[in-house]
Amino acid sequence: MPIQWFPGHMASARKKAAEAMAAIDVVIEVTDARLPEASSNPMIAELRRFRNRPCLKLLNKSDLADPAATKAWMEFYNRQPGVRAVAISAKNVAEAARVPALCRQLAPHRDDGTKPLRMMIMGIPNVGKSTLMNALLKRKVAKVGDEPAVTKHQQTLDLGPGMTLTDTPGMMWPKIDYDADGYMLAASHAIGRNAVIDEEVAAFLGEILIARYRPLLAARYRLEPATLAGFDGPALVEAVGRRRGCLVKGGGLDLEKAAQILLQDYRDGVLGRISLETPHTRMQMIAAAEAARAAAQDPDAAGEDGG
Repeated sequence: MPIQWFPGHMASARKKAAEAMAAIDVVIEVTDARLPEASSNPMIAELRRFRNRPCLKLLNKSDLADPAATKAWMEFYNRQPGVRAVAISAKNVAEAARVPALCRQLAPHRDDGTKPLRMMIMGIPNVGKSTLMNALLKRKVAKVGDEPAVTKHQQTLDLGPGMTLTDTPGMMWPKIDYDADGYMLAASHAIGRNAVIDEEVAAFLGEILIARYRPLLAARYRLEPATLAGFDGPALVEAVGRRRGCLVKGGGLDLEKAAQILLQDYRDGVLGRISLETPHTRMQMIAAAEAARAAAQDPDAAGEDGG
């Protein structure tokens, strides 16, 4: 089931962000380090390129992500013009404190003490923008919650002498191009639960975990690695349900509860440090998706000659 989620307030947020960008110097784009490209709103890149604004791309929640994957993403983004990529955990005040200095490096024309450095935090829901805002200001000015789209309104605050910071609501984009992106976003809780089916999202997540993080699954759920090798995503959800005693009346498995356990274990980092995509796996995913689309549009190209 393709996943799409674009609450009404996000269209207004996009318009206000576009207007505000005319008066800022650096865009701070916060992404989820576990899925940096899937959690990067293409509208943000369009807006900042239109205004020719540099971007400090923060791979947040890096303490939950696979370090090798994060390293590959940093190299990928730092090759892009006008972009500086840094991995942080916004919950770590010392790491968050580096952000203004990094922004100054991207806007040297604002480093003469006569004009304030104007920064804007942008990103999709639930990637940690409000946590970063609070850490930078050293006080709670933005509501933080484990639900997407907590921040609804844009606000600009003084960050210190010669610095201002604009916080924007989390913005999704109207159409998610690739089904895999929708599932990765849902697994990481960037999409509201009303738009997804937990069992489908958990099964998608399970496929990735079985392929790349089998030892972590074996350790968490006391499963034999050899047994896991024969599982697909739905089978993993069932196994988690059996291990955690997720039963309904009559003794059947409560697959929804089992799915929620697997998803929450991933979101909380208790499975270990996991990334859902790398530059290489993303390239493979896009190639496979485009090939499937081409085959759907031209069945003959896929070997279906109708005869």
